[in-house]
Amino acid sequence: MAPAGSVDGDASGSRVEPPEGVPRARGHVGSRPPTYDAEPTALPAADPDDLGDLVADTVLDGARYGVCTLRAASVRGDSARYRGEPRRDALLTARFGTGEHALLLVAMATGARTAPGAHRAAAEACHWIGRAVGRSHVRLVEDIRGGRRGDLKSGLHRLTDRSLGKLRASASEQGVAPEEYAAGLRCLLLPADPECRTRVFFGVGPGGLFRLREGEWQDIEPQVADVRGEAVVGYGSPPSETPEGDRLTMDLGIPTPPSPYEPAPEPPREPFRFRTSVARPGDTLLMCSSGLAEPLRGEPELGEYLAERWSRPEPPGLAAFLADSQVRVKGYADDRTAAAVWEA
Repeated sequence: MAPAGSVDGDASGSRVEPPEGVPRARGHVGSRPPTYDAEPTALPAADPDDLGDLVADTVLDGARYGVCTLRAASVRGDSARYRGEPRRDALLTARFGTGEHALLLVAMATGARTAPGAHRAAAEACHWIGRAVGRSHVRLVEDIRGGRRGDLKSGLHRLTDRSLGKLRASASEQGVAPEEYAAGLRCLLLPADPECRTRVFFGVGPGGLFRLREGEWQDIEPQVADVRGEAVVGYGSPPSETPEGDRLTMDLGIPTPPSPYEPAPEPPREPFRFRTSVARPGDTLLMCSSGLAEPLRGEPELGEYLAERWSRPEPPGLAAFLADSQVRVKGYADDRTAAAVWEA
């Protein structure tokens, strides 16, 4: 892979330089460079009879629907690259339906640290939630467009519990403890209808949800500590009220109404995180795993750098997004998975 900010040229080794006046992507921020090499060192061990278990170092995807442009990437962390361990993060991007009735799903999962099957658990979590959302996408689109926040919250909670419950069942089949075959799961739902700017986040486990508005980052991650409080309108989001009086706001907690999508499998094991928000033109919404959320919160220079890069008139291309999302910070060496949505 070429160094960040450059593209390989022909076989003679020449390179295509960025246009004059366009700054290169940076390799790292902070006072000191990270300990590990910037590029992969060792490959994970392979089983010749189970090559389907191998995980690529990097996954990159993107799309443009309605008024939003999506970029998504998952990159193996510096530590795993050095030790020859597989990427524990999994990423799924999928479109269900067609035209203005289509629904885009971005799902990311992180397997339990040190667990040997962490990468498989993460991939299964994305697979199960993708199947559940895909089967319910018609009703989900109707609820998003209709602003039926209560139905969305209870339904998505049940779908999440059902998907993670399948992981626990898989752990039992393998004869391992549930905590050894588990994953945190974070998802975004984006309607393709250009008239609908409602964005829905839901999931279980740590990570980050940020909004870049007018050049400033806003941390809008639903916090577990907020469960006891009232619903909170998200940092600058204009309250949006439906004819039924349902306000699109941040909310947390355990829903009690029956699911409008599928029956619930069993009581939830971890707090469910849920947020609906109305995007403004020019916003950038970022959902990420802890591998990017932690350095964003811990190193201000990284946030400043990404704010400058991602506040430009046009969304970055796939290669530029990948280079930006893997700018390194000393002391943070975990996998990074990020999905960003630019609002036209």
